[in-house]
Amino acid sequence: MGQKTNPIGNRLGIIRGWDSNWYGGRDYGDKLAEDEKIRKYIYIRLNKASVSNVIIERTLKIITITITTSRPGIIIGKAGQEVDKLKEELKKITGKEVQINIFEIKRPELDAKLVGASIARQIEARISYRRAIKMAIAAAMRMNSEGIKVQISGRLNGAEMARSETYKEGRIPLSTFRADIDYDMQEAHTTYGRIGIKVWIMKGEVYGKRELSPLVGMNKKSNQLNKGINQRKKARN
Repeated sequence: MGQKTNPIGNRLGIIRGWDSNWYGGRDYGDKLAEDEKIRKYIYIRLNKASVSNVIIERTLKIITITITTSRPGIIIGKAGQEVDKLKEELKKITGKEVQINIFEIKRPELDAKLVGASIARQIEARISYRRAIKMAIAAAMRMNSEGIKVQISGRLNGAEMARSETYKEGRIPLSTFRADIDYDMQEAHTTYGRIGIKVWIMKGEVYGKRELSPLVGMNKKSNQLNKGINQRKKARN
C-alpha cells in the first residue's frame, strides 16, 4: 500500500497535519475553493521566491496565511513593501482581513518541492537531467538525509518513446508510518513535451507523540521575521 499512495496523505493524522486548519460547516465547499484560489495566486505571484508550502488558518474575521520559503527577502521586499502589497491583493480576492506570516526554510536541499522545482528548472534550461538529479541527490545526502529517491518520466533527451528512470540513494521506507517522508511532484516543460519529476526525501523516524499541526515550531521563527518587517516599516515612516 505504501508504494501506491501519496506518502503525505498516507501519514495524515499519524505524523503529518493538514495545510488548511478551520471549521467549514455549511460553507465548507466555498472555503475549500477559496483556499485553492489563494494557493494558486501565491504560487504564481511568488514563482521566483522558492515557496514550498502555504498553510491557511481561519477565524470568523481573519485569514492567517503562513508561507514557507527559502527566500523570504523576495516576499518581504524593501522595508516590508512587497508583503504589504501581497496582503492587499489577497484581501481583494477574499474580501476578508488577511494576516501573512513568513517562515524561512533553512535547508532547502531537504524539501521535496524545492528539490523537484530546481531539477525542473535545470531541465528547462537544457542541462542534462542526469546531472541535475545526481547533484540534487548529493546535496540532500550532504544535509544528513537518510535517503532520497527521484523518478523522472517523459521523452528524456527528446527520445521518440517516453520512458521512466529512477535514481535512489539511502533508504525510503514507504510502508513505515513513523518514517518522516517528504514528497512532491513537479513538471518541466520542454520543446519535446512535459517531463514529470517525483521526489521522495526521508528525513528520519518519529517516535512518541508529535503535534500534528505543521505550524508547530514555525511560530517563534516567523514572529521574529515579522518583527523585523515591522521595525523596517517604523524606520521607513
